[in-house]
Amino acid sequence: MNTFKFLICLLIFTSCKEDKKVMLHDETPSSNQEIAFVTDRDGNSEVYIMNINGENLRNITKNDSLDFSPSWSRDGQRLYFYSKRDGNAEIYTVKSDGTDLTRLTNHIASDVLPRISPDGETIVFMSDRDSLSRNIYLMHKDGSNIRQLTKNTSYEESPSWSMNGEEIIFTRQLRDSLDTSHAANGEIFIINSDGSNERRLTNKVGYDSGAKFSPNGKQIAFYGLNDNNWDLFIMNADGTNLYNLTNDSIECYSPDWSADGEWLVYTAGSKGNYNIWKININTKERIQLTNTDSRNESPVWKK
Repeated sequence: MNTFKFLICLLIFTSCKEDKKVMLHDETPSSNQEIAFVTDRDGNSEVYIMNINGENLRNITKNDSLDFSPSWSRDGQRLYFYSKRDGNAEIYTVKSDGTDLTRLTNHIASDVLPRISPDGETIVFMSDRDSLSRNIYLMHKDGSNIRQLTKNTSYEESPSWSMNGEEIIFTRQLRDSLDTSHAANGEIFIINSDGSNERRLTNKVGYDSGAKFSPNGKQIAFYGLNDNNWDLFIMNADGTNLYNLTNDSIECYSPDWSADGEWLVYTAGSKGNYNIWKININTKERIQLTNTDSRNESPVWKK
């Protein structure tokens, strides 16, 4: 009888351990199941957070001025963004619950598009403070030690880090010397974080931007023109094997990877009405996450 009771207790204990393992396994991805994005559903651009099903929406910035281009900290506790709440575009950080708002830059120029490095110590951003054009800058996560990474007269945008933090990808606007139109070609470039070894990754017609490395560092997603319409593209990290992922009849732009590298969250729409979608890069399954008559854009997935 004692042996029987012992076996029953052992079975119950083992079952509880297995249940705990399942619970912990389920909890791990749930901590990453949030997306930050920008929406003007309240009348002006605000940073919101929602879960990956488009539910549990909350306004993080709650300000009457423009708040734009959110970026998650690596621990998922903070968001970085730029805002015009103090008169011109400056970079701010705030906790993901909307508290502890901190201004990081203070300059008469426009400082925009912040992205934090994988080690959580350095922010890359764009600024026109050198008066040449909009170029790439770096600063410490607290806003100190600002230094310029690129310095030229070509407009640049959309900086993003490689997974190891050693490189930065970005868009540079190129203009043919014979092109007198307002439009110009935008190509994806990559540069070491110390400013060395700059090289060009794309060479296609039209403007390409919003490049992001996949979590394993092997691929890059971005958006670009295709027959006068924006689509999402994927290529290898060295620029090879480029293909059109969406090939849609509406505009698709601003992709960002899920933590497992299986999905891209992105913006899609037309004529001022844009919503947040996600697409499986293998099956091409598409799921709409927001559904308003306003602008919902610039989604970023918590890693």
